[in-house]
Amino acid sequence: FLGAFNDNLFKQLVLLFCVDLALRDRSHNLQGVATVVFSAPFILFSGFGGFLSDRNSKKSIVVLCKVAEILVMFLGVIAFKLGSLSVLMAVLFLMGSQSAFFGPAKYGILPEMVRERDLPRANGIILMTTFLAIIFGFAIAGYIKEVFQENLWMACLTCIAIAALGTATSLLIRQTPVAQPGLKFDPSALLVNRYTVRLLLRDRELLLVLVVYSMFWFIAGVIYPPAINDLGKLQLRVGDSLTGQLAACTGVGIAIGCVAAGRLSRGRVRADLIRWGLWGMFGCLVLLAWPSAQPKATWLSQAGAAVGGWLTDLPGLGRVAQRVHPSLWGPGAALIAMGTFAGAFSVPMQVFLQAQAPEEQKGRIIGAMNLVNWIGIALSGVFYSFANLVLTRLDVPPNGMFGAAALLLLPVALLYRPRDLEL
Repeated sequence: FLGAFNDNLFKQLVLLFCVDLALRDRSHNLQGVATVVFSAPFILFSGFGGFLSDRNSKKSIVVLCKVAEILVMFLGVIAFKLGSLSVLMAVLFLMGSQSAFFGPAKYGILPEMVRERDLPRANGIILMTTFLAIIFGFAIAGYIKEVFQENLWMACLTCIAIAALGTATSLLIRQTPVAQPGLKFDPSALLVNRYTVRLLLRDRELLLVLVVYSMFWFIAGVIYPPAINDLGKLQLRVGDSLTGQLAACTGVGIAIGCVAAGRLSRGRVRADLIRWGLWGMFGCLVLLAWPSAQPKATWLSQAGAAVGGWLTDLPGLGRVAQRVHPSLWGPGAALIAMGTFAGAFSVPMQVFLQAQAPEEQKGRIIGAMNLVNWIGIALSGVFYSFANLVLTRLDVPPNGMFGAAALLLLPVALLYRPRDLEL
């Protein structure tokens, strides 16, 4: 939780800084570049991180990664003090590097600590807490950016304390046996070990899950949070704090979807949850992309404002409704719904990978999963930058990016046919 909170707090601060540069000219939006910079370490180091998590104690790797997080947050303070975008990008790369080694150990230790039938519920809880951290990270990032403005380095001091607390809690993790203590290093482990590649080529179903999951993260990288940041700051013009709350809405939905999927799975991977998730996300993206006659609004923001106005007149709900910005009712509800469908999709996909991977390959399969997911996210940064230029030249408002994402998701929803799996 604490590591994800720090990562997303710092990342969102950098992304909001990039959006500020685009307020005068949308074509200068560098969120796509920041996405690629943060994603690159996962592509470079995830496979090696999976090798290390199988070769060594996963608890030791977790603790060392948390110590590294403290050092990276110190560098974050310096970067904000200098106010240099290039230095901020360098720290963003280091943050991604730390997380790339942390991920395989974090998720690889889970099957070693819980029974296989409990994996869906355990994954639901892990993903829920992770996305709760994302919620708070995004929401607080927008708030502190408005409060501290030019002195964000002071706010970043809190991140150091949080990283230290995370290091302390990592010491409480139960020690588990090393999966393969005699595993020898293979240069192919820098990407994906050749034995893992052979396994994936033999198990086409496992390979297809990896590809589809990577496509999901490709689309998610376009939307969350770059397109949402553009919607809030460039189109609805609601400022950093409210834009952060808008991004947090998706995290709220993901947390709900993860917990619900974990409970509904009941000892198996449910293919219907995957299908519902895909079509639900597609529908929400279409609604978010629906145009409006007003350039600084969307159809959802206008419809939501009308509903919000009606709610303010209801006894008991009026005071609560008045605290919500009128433009956020519609988009916020759609983002919560989209996040719920995303969570319902993610849990069974991840459980399938954990359950189907051979015991001695779990760490490397999870490392491969991280690798292909982050390749998808890195490519999303490239796609976002290209699509942003096209939409800007065509004079399409920022919410058009949701429409582009819907077109990417449609073939996956139409063609992917998963099966149920008993655990």
